[in-house]
This record gives sequence, C-alpha cells and structure tokens, in this order.
Amino acid sequence: MEMSLADCWASPPASPIGFEGYEKRLEITFSDAPVFVDPCGRGLRALSREQIDSFLDLARCTIVSQLSNKQFDSYVLSESSLFVYSHKVVIKTCGTTKLLLAIPRILELAAELSLPVRSARYSRGTFIFPGAQPSPHRSFSEEVSALNGFFGDLKSGGNAYVMGDAFRPKKLWHVYHATEMPEQPMVTLEMCMTGLDARKAAVFFKNSADGGCSSAKEMTKVSGISDIIPEMEICDFDFDPCGYSMNGICGPAASTIHVTPEEGFSYASYEAMNVNPGSLVYSDLIKRVLSCFCPSDFSVAVTIFGGQGFAKSWAAGAEVGSYMCDDLVEQELPGGGLLMYQSFTAVAPGAVSPRSTLDGWNSDGMESDKEMCIGWEEVEKKVAKKGLVA
Repeated sequence: MEMSLADCWASPPASPIGFEGYEKRLEITFSDAPVFVDPCGRGLRALSREQIDSFLDLARCTIVSQLSNKQFDSYVLSESSLFVYSHKVVIKTCGTTKLLLAIPRILELAAELSLPVRSARYSRGTFIFPGAQPSPHRSFSEEVSALNGFFGDLKSGGNAYVMGDAFRPKKLWHVYHATEMPEQPMVTLEMCMTGLDARKAAVFFKNSADGGCSSAKEMTKVSGISDIIPEMEICDFDFDPCGYSMNGICGPAASTIHVTPEEGFSYASYEAMNVNPGSLVYSDLIKRVLSCFCPSDFSVAVTIFGGQGFAKSWAAGAEVGSYMCDDLVEQELPGGGLLMYQSFTAVAPGAVSPRSTLDGWNSDGMESDKEMCIGWEEVEKKVAKKGLVA
C-alpha cells in the first residue's frame, strides 16, 4: 500500500520538558471564483464542518468552540485558532502539530470551489523546544522547502526571511511569503510573550489556590483580556488543568490569545488582524496586552499591506515603559507589503517575574538557518477628506 505524506512524516516523542507555546501561523488567500460557480460569493464559508475537520485532522487539532458574524467564521481549536473568510483561511497551531500537512487538503477544497490561490504567508517565532517538532517543522529550511512545493510557482516566487539579532537566537522571527499579485489592504499584529508574571499566569489555572479562575469567562474578565479591544465579541475556552484560548470578532477584524501558564516555559500570544490602525494607538494596544501578562520578554511583528504610507507610522515602533527594545527590523515584502519586527526585555527591577528558567537552555535542535473595526475603505475615505490621499 502506498504511504501518504503524513505517514512519511511521523511525529517524534512529545517533549519531556514542557509544552510548546509558540504557534505556527499559516494564511492563504484566494481570488474570486467565477460568478456562475459562486453567485452568492460565499467562497470558503461554504465549506461544511466535515470538510473543515478533514484538514484540521491532518494538522493534528480539533475544534472546541465557534463564533461567527457576517464577515467570517472563527474557531477555537484544541491547539490555537482557525479563521475562515470567504477568500482567506488563517490557521494557528501550537504544540507539536503538523500545520503544513493541512495545505494539500485546503488547496483541494479551494479548487473544488474554483478558488485560485492568490497568496500565502507563514510565520512563527523561535520554538522553545525545537527538537520536539515533527517534520516538516524540524527547521525553518525544511518548512520553506515544503511551502515552496505548494506556493513557489506564484508570481513572486517563495520568499523566506529570518528577522532579528543572530546573537539572540531565541528572539528570531521567521516569515515566508509568496503572492500572485499585489495584496489587499490589511494590517496584522502578532505578539509573543515569555516569562509571564506568576500572579498573572495563576489566573489561567482552574481553581488554583494561587488565584486561579473557575471558568474561561472569569479568566477573560479577571486577566483584563476583555479590556484590550472592548468592542470585540469574545469566544473563550479554558483547558484542564490550565491553559486558555480566545477568539475575538468585530466586523472583519479578529483577535486571538493563547496562554500556556506553566512556570519554566510560560508563554502567551496575542494577534489582531484586519483592524483599522487609524483608530488604534499602537503603543497603547501593546501596553493593554502587556498588563494582562507582565512578561519578562516579548516581541511584536506588524505586517502591513496596502495603505502602507498611512499605517507605517503606527507600526514604526513602540515605546513601552519598563521594557528595553533589543531589536527593530524593517523588511519589505512582495505584493507591496512591509513587516516591522521588534523584541523587548524587561528592565525595571521588580516589575515582572524572573525570566524563564529555560533562557539558558540550549537544545541541539536549535535552528541555525465599533470604529476600531471599520474597514480600510472607510479609513481611506476619512483620510481623503483631510487631503492626505488623492
């Protein structure tokens, strides 16, 4: 019997040290199908639950909760999140999931709907436990090779970047991007935090004597997550005995948070996409997120497509009290994009808990290689009235 790609890429044993919090993020966008094929323009939202499960199974994750609006469907997964728009799918998975193995099935389902690929983007930080990752995630070069097999023939070709200071290998940001044409206007913020304050992390332990909460809704309120972007409708989920995930939705905008609170490898991530940067003060947003977790270290990656001149100042850099910026890197992307990456370290004594005990650990597997949610069209109209755009 012929072996499948998934059979060939078997998983290594789970890490004996701890859970891998850093997510792998994949975003694939598609062009319109012919009108006679999809007269209602539902696109990927026409997929059934069974069809969605068919590619999540390949990535080794399942749906635990769902929240939808007129613009898109959001799913909290056993390992992070999935967002399905009519012409875009965004999937984030943590742990030792095999995210890239889901690509063939996603493309097959899109082809059945007559949706041609427009672009693909993959991003992640540096894994805490790189040696525990399965193929094709054992190294960034292996991931790039797999991605090029699917998207390398797009007009831009496959473009891979490792951003950050090479002397700080645990703070590197990995990005792959390929596109067929200029990208649609969009802003995405990805934030990764490690060394969470012990009191903040305790909130995400169920019924803990150290201040844990009894439900996901309580965790959302007590932590302050509900105040980050108050307009967001939140779908949250708590795990046993600890851990937390949430998706927030507002119009076309989405946010997501995932928390691994265990001491020694504590981690939290925050993402906001399709938000209007003109209605958000960048540094204030970062501070609201930090107040929920008080990490010892964090990084921020902001990706901007379209309207670059308008949004660039928003993403040029954040000034955050009691944190020192270790690195600031700017990278142009194919399709008219810009990626700004920053990493920070806490400097004020007593402001946060000690750094993760894993900071000195070196694995052989370390790699070397409401208005807030209005769309871009409305933003550009407002700016045009001020004479800032043609």
